[in-house]
Amino acid sequence: MSVAVLIPTYRRNEALADAIRSVLVQTRLPDEILVVDNDPKGGARETVEGLSLDAAAPILYVHEPRPGVSNARNTGFARTQARFIAQLDDDETADAHWLETLLSARETLDVPVIFGPVIAQVSPDVRGQMRSAYMQRLYSRLGPSEDRVIEEPHGCGNALFDREALTLPDPVFDLAANEIGGEDDLLFARLKAGGARFGWAARAQVFEHVQAPRQSWFKLLERSFAYGQGPTQACASANPVNRAGVAFWMGVGAVQFIAFGLSVPLARLVSARAAASCLDRAAQGLGKLIWSEAVSPRLYGASAA
Repeated sequence: MSVAVLIPTYRRNEALADAIRSVLVQTRLPDEILVVDNDPKGGARETVEGLSLDAAAPILYVHEPRPGVSNARNTGFARTQARFIAQLDDDETADAHWLETLLSARETLDVPVIFGPVIAQVSPDVRGQMRSAYMQRLYSRLGPSEDRVIEEPHGCGNALFDREALTLPDPVFDLAANEIGGEDDLLFARLKAGGARFGWAARAQVFEHVQAPRQSWFKLLERSFAYGQGPTQACASANPVNRAGVAFWMGVGAVQFIAFGLSVPLARLVSARAAASCLDRAAQGLGKLIWSEAVSPRLYGASAA
């Protein structure tokens, strides 16, 4: 059984080093750690090569100079022959039992894709209870308290693929998502339509470390808006176009934007967490309503640079 941990990275060398170190102390070491550097200048090479010396598992550095989140993930999938690919983002660190737990849950549940919890780590320097609550909500991914088969997939950060049990498209991740993200949503929607089943590993935790550039209100609301666009864009990009789905999600978005937007002041009287929830849902509702890729935030690739 061959297992690879894939870490795409873009100009986060300190965080990347922490991510790699967390993989090197796993109770079940991978057969290889594959780091795909999406910085055109190859800025992560020195960090990766330094950590490769006397590492407990082989670390392979791959340079993908074409900016874009799909490019980075596709290159990673193409460069490893491992049956199992566990994905870890470059701003995440894994619990020491993470990989062992993912593999165990995959075997027990007998599904080809397994997801695990992501717990946001918010710096105590972040000002304002509402902003802190918003960051916890936006960057955390929680689920059932026990391992189980789930109906709806999640994102790539903290996900395990069994390639032998999947029919993956070529390329695996849609190149149209290079700058706007959502490449994982498109892939999982396609896999689900093809009958793929998904599982949840409740104890396979990773921790997302939210760095300063992503802590501003503008960046937080921009990401919520982009998340909200996903369902409508998925219907619009279907072949043939799912016009009924587009209309449905636009209607949902309009109601969501108005109802939760108006609820923010009242929710603030209850708690910062309640207000953050309403604001996040309002921003996502606006994304469902205004879903055109022409107004999609460019979160990755050349535009982000």
